[in-house]
Amino acid sequence: MSPRRLAGVLIYTAADRFPAMRRFYVDTLELPVRSDRDGFVNFQWGAMRLTVAVHSDITGGTLDPNRVMVNLEVPDIHEEHRRLLGASVPFSRPPELEPWGGWVATFSDPDGNTIQLLELPETSAVS
Repeated sequence: MSPRRLAGVLIYTAADRFPAMRRFYVDTLELPVRSDRDGFVNFQWGAMRLTVAVHSDITGGTLDPNRVMVNLEVPDIHEEHRRLLGASVPFSRPPELEPWGGWVATFSDPDGNTIQLLELPETSAVS
């Protein structure tokens, strides 16, 4: 296989948990919705797609929140961190400068999946 790029990420959830997951990604994170239908919401994030969908074999929240981590690149991590704190998103890690020059902040979605905000060095502003 000779992959060109990562086209997207799919996060499965239980049917009873989907409304909370949808609200979180649509209303709290304010991701740009590409497609929205019963049990399925898809977002355009740059050249990539992120999908949250119901799967009949999924029950409850994630069993291992560190197995997969979704990184969302943002132009100003401090501004986004303040906005999400205002929306009551609890961060397990506030924005921190990494040795490689970028900034990282970590939180979880309603199912317990680990999500990180990422501000890459080439877009990092002095804060």
